[in-house]
Amino acid sequence: MSINFVSIIAKPKITITSNPFLVSSPLLFFSNKTKTKPSILTAFSSMSYDKELAAAKKAASLAARLCQKVQKAILQSDVQSKSDKSPVTVADYGSQALVSYVLQRELPSELFSLVAEEDSEDLCKDAAQETLERITKLVNDILASDGSYSDSILSTDDVVKAIDCGKSEGGSQGRHWVLDPIDGTKGFLRGDQYAIALALLDEGTVVLGVLACPNLPLTSIAGGGSHHSLPGEVGCLFFSVAGGGTYMHSLDSSSAVKVQVSSIDNPEEASFFESYEAAHSMHDLSSSIAKKLGVKAPPVRIDSQAKYGALSRGDGVIYLRFPHKGYREKIWDHAAGYIVVAEAGGVVTDAAGNPLDFSKGRYLDLDTGIIVTNQKLMPSLLKAVRESIEEKVSSL
Repeated sequence: MSINFVSIIAKPKITITSNPFLVSSPLLFFSNKTKTKPSILTAFSSMSYDKELAAAKKAASLAARLCQKVQKAILQSDVQSKSDKSPVTVADYGSQALVSYVLQRELPSELFSLVAEEDSEDLCKDAAQETLERITKLVNDILASDGSYSDSILSTDDVVKAIDCGKSEGGSQGRHWVLDPIDGTKGFLRGDQYAIALALLDEGTVVLGVLACPNLPLTSIAGGGSHHSLPGEVGCLFFSVAGGGTYMHSLDSSSAVKVQVSSIDNPEEASFFESYEAAHSMHDLSSSIAKKLGVKAPPVRIDSQAKYGALSRGDGVIYLRFPHKGYREKIWDHAAGYIVVAEAGGVVTDAAGNPLDFSKGRYLDLDTGIIVTNQKLMPSLLKAVRESIEEKVSSL
């Protein structure tokens, strides 16, 4: 499929380059007083992560291929019931097994640590044996179709071990891969947006991120456009390395284009993303913030970290996420999307303006929620967030 990327993406500034990581694009954060400060990634900007990036892109692309195959023919038995009642699919487990296996094969000399969402506990029950066998067959089919691993046929035990490699606790020392095998499981089950989200932590800092978004249109979804999959027009892979900017290409192509966040500085012209599921974010609080800013466009509600990808190329200007009380954000829900947006020139903070800290283990310790926008709008957005939260608290 031949694609002219420059003409199909609305709004973002795009530059094609033969070496995507010659351009320096340091990450910037805002403190509580919304003053800029130097990136904490300065020390990493001169380091090479070429091998890791190639492995991550390959792993995420193969996982996306598996997910696409399953989504086309979802069976009732493909959905397992986890203890927290969220749906987990054959594709979820298969994606994690594939990414874990591919990373270890592509980077055999590195100590492997993976912080990931799933474990095999439910799969190891007698009632799930048929599901485990189906996962194993899917993983082997995808590996065989790639041709790189024709020497390997995985057993069910191999798949279980690959899944359970994701039990690392992460932290501030060493390197840790961070994976959400299907971010947006409910969107996946509905046939809507989901993402395979893979990032690399180095000494607690996100230095690399890959987002495979199989159902995200190649054209902009700005202006409330359709975010459902359309044959021949969907499938994006975003990738970033610290100090190197953010790039995107079709899942069917390796011709990468550089993308940047929107430069809009007038809130009235801004559009904002929020979670599709009301259970995932307080839509009433987001509405209050948008009203204070003067945002006129209705929210664009889509599942998963596909929002980060869309924001990185300028489809929208603001992303608001305010989980309900008691919910703790996991690092795999944001690590890849965080660096994809930040390297595209965006700013990602908690509701108090603090940069996200991925060095504390499997969870993010946040003040209230996560807000994302460009550098020009962040001061006014933080002000609107603070005022709206204060009003919400005083009304209780």
